[in-house]
Amino acid sequence: MSQTGFRFVVAAVLSVVAISGPARAEDWPRFRGPTGQGISAEANVPLTWSATENVAWKTPIPGEGWSSPIVAGNRVYVTTATDEGASAHVLAIAADTGKVEWDVEVFKQKTERKETKNSYATPTPVTDGKAVYAVFGGGGIAAVSLDGKVLWTNQDHRFYSQHGLGASPVLHKDLLIIPFDASSDGEDKKVGWQKPWDKSFVLAVETATGKVRWKGMRGSSRIAHVTPQVIDVGGKPLLVSGAGDVVQGFDPDTGERLWTVRNEGEGVVPSVVIGGGLAFTASGFGNPAIRAVRLDPAARGEVTATHLVWEQRKAVPTMASFLFTQGLLFTVNDKGIAQCLEAATGKVLWTQRLEGVFSASPVLAAGRAYFLSESGETVVIEPTREFKELARNPLGEACQASPAVSNGRLFIRTQKHLFCIGK
Repeated sequence: MSQTGFRFVVAAVLSVVAISGPARAEDWPRFRGPTGQGISAEANVPLTWSATENVAWKTPIPGEGWSSPIVAGNRVYVTTATDEGASAHVLAIAADTGKVEWDVEVFKQKTERKETKNSYATPTPVTDGKAVYAVFGGGGIAAVSLDGKVLWTNQDHRFYSQHGLGASPVLHKDLLIIPFDASSDGEDKKVGWQKPWDKSFVLAVETATGKVRWKGMRGSSRIAHVTPQVIDVGGKPLLVSGAGDVVQGFDPDTGERLWTVRNEGEGVVPSVVIGGGLAFTASGFGNPAIRAVRLDPAARGEVTATHLVWEQRKAVPTMASFLFTQGLLFTVNDKGIAQCLEAATGKVLWTQRLEGVFSASPVLAAGRAYFLSESGETVVIEPTREFKELARNPLGEACQASPAVSNGRLFIRTQKHLFCIGK
């Protein structure tokens, strides 16, 4: 890589950190951490553990929810839904002891259809250090103060999807941004799901009040659960957001849709990952592929022919997000097939079966990549051009949420518990 290219990569990563909102280095304030890329700066993270070894604490979590934990200061925050999904809750847990410091119901919600593997509390919350912002399966949004008081709620945007709601919100300045990639609840349930429609949108509400600032319409798209990314491109913030059939760029200040790249498939889950001037995403069911899109501040309109850099159709992940590090892209699909790609070209460098089913997104910490399976086993590998397994760590409980990393510890949510791995 040239010096110019290297400087661009460094600047892109730093811009993701800057725009993600204020957070101390050891915090994990949103889905996939400070940068939204699953990368931690922590150096002393455990390599090995089990259900009984190297566990600092284990706390039961009531109800059901597959939102991932976030960490700010000395607290871990999670969401859950009790009363068969109708009661939406945010919990604060002491990071050192596992004690539940508060558990607040933010609102009641209508329980719409969802896939069995989904929950009514799947979106991961986010914090700016002033409040915790949470989104739930019915489309309701809430802000909770750090001492457990509900500051505001917004339930004006009912959400229906054949899959349920899965995307997590992100922060930009004083805005909370969440994609609503839904489908029709009318007579023809295939509309918006298997048949493209024009009703999906990206929503931005004010963090102080919950009032809508803007609503950016997708145009023709289908259902998805993709957490977006806000980065700096050419000195301006850009919201990169994927959905069924499309990857799009929006102005995060106004909601203006700037460009679209076609990305055929529906039910897309992996979040957008940025690196080397490219945005990496997977398409969903029907035409699965990993695709790299060139980020260009001048891009406008339909730019598939000019900005789609490469696509690769082997072992495409349908649930877990990518890891990008040192010019390499690491993936794992739901059948446990992991691979390492050259990020600039899409060339497959290695493929390895990890065994198991994978829904959680991997994390990078202490120079190691951690892949958490649905059975609760974490496979740790070296993130290099040659495959090298370092450890296998079983917890023996069902897992779909992605791990959080903070202060030398891993926080792993299982179906019934929150584990703190480490000292």
